[in-house]
Amino acid sequence: MMRTMNILLSIALTTGILSGLWGWVAVSLGLISWAGFLGCTAYFACPQGGLKGLLISVCTVMSGVVWAQVIIHGAALAPHLAIVGYMMTGVVAFLMCLQAKSLLLSFVPGTFMGACAMFAGQSEWRMIVPSLAVGLLFGYAMKNSGLWIAARRAQSLLNEQEKI
Repeated sequence: MMRTMNILLSIALTTGILSGLWGWVAVSLGLISWAGFLGCTAYFACPQGGLKGLLISVCTVMSGVVWAQVIIHGAALAPHLAIVGYMMTGVVAFLMCLQAKSLLLSFVPGTFMGACAMFAGQSEWRMIVPSLAVGLLFGYAMKNSGLWIAARRAQSLLNEQEKI
């Protein structure tokens, strides 16, 4: 229980600090802060951690960006028939789930997060993609720096107990 609390507290600390830093970075670089937080969330939610989890998160989130573009441009082919957009959405959502057969595209929620970012960002991919990408890196840094601190603290406590 104490170990879990130490990990949670360490991740909370680094997440809080780096979230504030992300806000500043987003404004400084002209990025979209909420899209970056979606990137952070995608990394945290991915069942795989470390660099492998980052790679899977990047691949799935960015695939969602592409799938959203497919829906947006496909629906635009028949703007007077709303049913085309609905059908495109259904077919693409099916394909977004089906792509999870591939390990690098196996995190389905990440795919939907990328697509949602595109819809919410009105298809402004030049702003959404870098915001998501930097957010994913911040998510990786938040969680892994917290895990590193918790491991260091646990090792320090273990060393103290061995001295007694």
